[in-house]
Amino acid sequence: MRGNRPDFSDYLAHFTRDGEPYGIKNEANAANKFSAMNAGERLISILEGKTITASNMPWTNCLAVCLTECPWASLLDHANQYSSYGVGFSKPCIFSAHGGPAYYVRSDCFQKQQWDPAIFPFVTPFWPPYVPKKIKNNHLDGRVVDYSHEREWRIPKDFHFEYSQVEFVILPGYQEMAQFPRALKDAIGREKFLLMDQYKTVEQLWPVHNIP
Repeated sequence: MRGNRPDFSDYLAHFTRDGEPYGIKNEANAANKFSAMNAGERLISILEGKTITASNMPWTNCLAVCLTECPWASLLDHANQYSSYGVGFSKPCIFSAHGGPAYYVRSDCFQKQQWDPAIFPFVTPFWPPYVPKKIKNNHLDGRVVDYSHEREWRIPKDFHFEYSQVEFVILPGYQEMAQFPRALKDAIGREKFLLMDQYKTVEQLWPVHNIP
């Protein structure tokens, strides 16, 4: 572990969201069964089943479970993209489940490489907005692909866990905490539940990270 650094986290979080499963949309996507659920319902389903189901990744169609290593100071922005529902684990836990950091590979290099099947689930092309205009349209039809801000880790299969491995659960606020299944709160421990509304209030009163 790296110790106390504001730009580094020893933990990884998986956030749920409303709508269609993240990634490539096809009938074979195992995550389709969650399409009718909202973000809160999906988190409950994950915790009750003690499983995060792998979904088909964009650009590669490989199955993977996605997590972020964003430190707490960056999770407000991350939650804006997904939801304020999430579950967190330690890096040793995820690594032991065959997880690891995603590889962001320049698109011009990505298309030249013959990827080993064991490596490909961790790979995503990288073609950011600042690609020079003279080569921008040479790859990915000129589309921008930049997930580097997500600081992503992946597990190339479904992730099964025990409640003792859950480091924290993120909920929007007190109302959602009150309505959350009591059995899950008892099994996981109420002290592990973090409320986004509290952190939003801290940021409003002491806006260390929100630069005008």
